Amino acid sequence: MTEFVEVVRNRRMTRAFEPDPVDPALLDQLVDLAARAPSAGKTQGWHLVVLEGADTARYWDITLPAEKRASFRWTHLLHAPVVALALADPSAYVQRYAEPDKARSGLGTGVDAWPAPYWTIDSSMSVMTLLLAAEDVGLGALFFGVFQRVDEVRRELAIPEHLELIGAIALGWPRRESVSGNGRSAARARRSPDEIIHRGGW
Repeated sequence: MTEFVEVVRNRRMTRAFEPDPVDPALLDQLVDLAARAPSAGKTQGWHLVVLEGADTARYWDITLPAEKRASFRWTHLLHAPVVALALADPSAYVQRYAEPDKARSGLGTGVDAWPAPYWTIDSSMSVMTLLLAAEDVGLGALFFGVFQRVDEVRRELAIPEHLELIGAIALGWPRRESVSGNGRSAARARRSPDEIIHRGGW
C-alpha cells in the first residue's frame, strides 16, 4: 500500500489505457472501499452501472460514434476495459429520513425538504474514494461528465428515471507509453490553502 499523501498527490485523471482487463475481484475491492465514504444516515444511495471489456462499446457507440472518433483527441481512452456510470438515488434518502430514527428531521417528506442534495454529495464522495482506491493499486481512472445523448445512454442501459446520473468513470491500467498528455485544465495553478480558507467567517 502507498502512503495516503502519495496517493492524493499522485492521483491524476488518466486518459490513455491499456486494453488489459481489470480483475472483477479487484473492482469489487475498490467499490467496497468506496462504499465506506460518508453517507447521510448511512443511506448509501449510490449505484454503479458497470460495463466491462467489449461491453464498453455500448457506451462509446452512443456517445462517440465512429464518424467522430478520427478527430477525438483521447483515442486510448476508448481502450479502458471498464466504464462505470455513477448514479445517485434521491428517493433512498427520502425513504431513509422517513424512518423513525430520522423522521423528526422533516427530510422524509420529499426531496424539496433537503437544503442540499445529499444524494449527489454522498455519491460524489464515494466516487472520489473510488478514484483514490484505484490510484492506490496502480490503476488509472478518469471521471468525466456524460453530456452527449444522455437519454439514449439511459435507455440502452435501462437506468431508472428517478436515478441521477452523476457521471462516468473509465478505469483500467494506464498506458505504458502515453501519448495523450494531460487535459487542457492541467496547467491551471492549484489554489493555495490561504486562498481557500476563510478563518472566523468569510
